[in-house]
Amino acid sequence: MMRFLIYVYTFSMIITAAAASAENPAEPCKLCGHDVPAPVSSQPDTTIHYPQEKHLKNIRQLTNGGDFAEAYFSFDDSMIAFQAKSAKWGTKCDHIYYFPFSDGHMKDHIPGLISEGLGRTTCSFFMPGDTSILYASTRSGGSECPPEPERRADGKYLWPIYPDFDIYVANLKGQLIDTLVKSPGYDAEATVSPKGDLIVFTSDRSGDLELYTCKIDGSDVKQITFDLGYDGGAFFSPDGTKLVFRSSRPKTPEEIKEYKDLLKEGLVAPTNMEIYVCNVDGSDLRQITSLGKANWAPFFHPSGEKILFSSNHAGARGFEFNLYMINLDGSGLERITWDPVFDAFPMFSYDGKKLIFSSNRNNGGTRDTNLFIADWVE
Repeated sequence: MMRFLIYVYTFSMIITAAAASAENPAEPCKLCGHDVPAPVSSQPDTTIHYPQEKHLKNIRQLTNGGDFAEAYFSFDDSMIAFQAKSAKWGTKCDHIYYFPFSDGHMKDHIPGLISEGLGRTTCSFFMPGDTSILYASTRSGGSECPPEPERRADGKYLWPIYPDFDIYVANLKGQLIDTLVKSPGYDAEATVSPKGDLIVFTSDRSGDLELYTCKIDGSDVKQITFDLGYDGGAFFSPDGTKLVFRSSRPKTPEEIKEYKDLLKEGLVAPTNMEIYVCNVDGSDLRQITSLGKANWAPFFHPSGEKILFSSNHAGARGFEFNLYMINLDGSGLERITWDPVFDAFPMFSYDGKKLIFSSNRNNGGTRDTNLFIADWVE
């Protein structure tokens, strides 16, 4: 999520929720590559489908009892790769698993582990052919989970940018095949083009957090964003010609100084993120949202003309994230989900018939974030 992927995992972004976490100390929920504070509900949550969710049908819960996020379909739509942190599964920080839908659900059994339980991981994605999965991991820095940032006196919510994150490829047995992308700093949040030719990822190799593309074998690395600020969590359009991503771009002298100072410490404050679109070479860069607060986890609608994303812009408390849809020209904003706490990490199946996402719904009033899959209704 991450994607700060890596979750830094888990799984992303955000937040004004920092303010909320100061008032509501809470365990984090997953946000691509980062943790986001998720409160405990005052009432046990037993809802799976809200009546206002007209685009979703036949919602099914796949996991239970932990933090599960960033689930992404295989090219043939028969499997997902995702990250998980679950005491029941014996994980102390995010690790990568894969799950075939033919197995039904994961409420009573542990699916296949891809990341070998080493380091901290984030942002997995199937490679073309569906026999291998890429993911980011801190395994080069040690087998243990890296430390979380200490709580700051000013209460700011921050994401760690672990320099040991590199991008690896493993087969479905969890055996490492290749170190795909590696540099002295942060490399993570990788996704694959539907065309199977390119990978996009976030790196700080330039001294800032920018988007890069490379060929499917890791060669021909090209920087495609250049403005100061965090650019991450990118996904390709269905035809592979465009990218959508989240960005937090400081403007004032105070914001710029804070961003640069935090980055020197290996930290990012994921506030005021908006959604951007560009061509795969970085040209025709456009800001799509101007909603304020945290807008992230974007994914293209199957038509390629709309974007689904997670946002807390309408919430009063910072941690209230729901899915929204918007046209590429920034018009037609529509709310898609209605959970009162957290909905994020949407991905459409390649055939456009299914939507998978993470949510705090039906968690019994705990902080658990689970995976849900639904039929998509236009």
